[in-house]
Amino acid sequence: MRFTRYGVYFTPRPGAFSDAGASWLGWDLAAGRSVGMPDDTVTARPRKYGFHGTIKPPFRLADNTTVKDLKAALEELSQRLAPVALEGLTLSRIGSFVALTPVGDVRDLAELAGHAVRDLDVFRAPPTEGELARRRQSNLTPLQDENLRTWGYPYVMGAFKFHMTLSGPLPQDLVGKVMADANAHFGDLPPRPFVIDSLTLVGEGDGEMFHEIHRYTLTGK
Repeated sequence: MRFTRYGVYFTPRPGAFSDAGASWLGWDLAAGRSVGMPDDTVTARPRKYGFHGTIKPPFRLADNTTVKDLKAALEELSQRLAPVALEGLTLSRIGSFVALTPVGDVRDLAELAGHAVRDLDVFRAPPTEGELARRRQSNLTPLQDENLRTWGYPYVMGAFKFHMTLSGPLPQDLVGKVMADANAHFGDLPPRPFVIDSLTLVGEGDGEMFHEIHRYTLTGK
C-alpha cells in the first residue's frame, strides 16, 4: 500500500483494550479494516486515525528521504528509548472532546515524545502555506505557533499533552452521555499501570485511513 503521510503513535498491543478502542472508533489500525458499530455523530472525525496516542504527528516525507530510511531511524531510536510507566489512564474531557489521558507524572513520556519529534524531523517535509493557515485558525498561543513553524505541528514539545482521542468535538449537552457511554464501553480495560513499551509507525492510505506499518519495541535503559 502507498501512503501519503506517516506518523509515530503509541498503540496498545493486541488484546481486549486494543479491541475495545478499535470497536469504539470503528477502525482497526492493525488489521486495516472497519469494525464494530460506532456512533458516527461521536467518532466520525477521529476514526481514520485509529485508537492511538500521538507521539510524532503525521507528516509527509521530505525530499531525498525514503520510507526504508525512516524505518531504520525509528528502529535505532527505539533501541535508545526506554519504556515509560504511568499510573494508568482516565476518561477526560479536553475542551469539547472526550479522550483517555494518563494518570501520574508524565515527564518521562513528554521526554520520549520530544526525542521522537526531534530525532525523526529530518524525514518531515515542511508544511504548506495552506496547512499553516489552517492550523492558525485555532488561535494558537505563541508557544504553539513557534512549534508549528519549527516542528510542523502546534502541540508538541512544551505544548505536548498525551491523549487517546475518543470523539470529535461535541455539543455541550452530549458530553456527559458520551463520557458515560465510554466508561461503560471500556470498563476496567484501561491498564494500570499504563506502560508505553513500543512505538508504532503508521501510514495514511487510501480513503485517508491510517494503517499500522510496524511496531518497534522500546529496549533502551
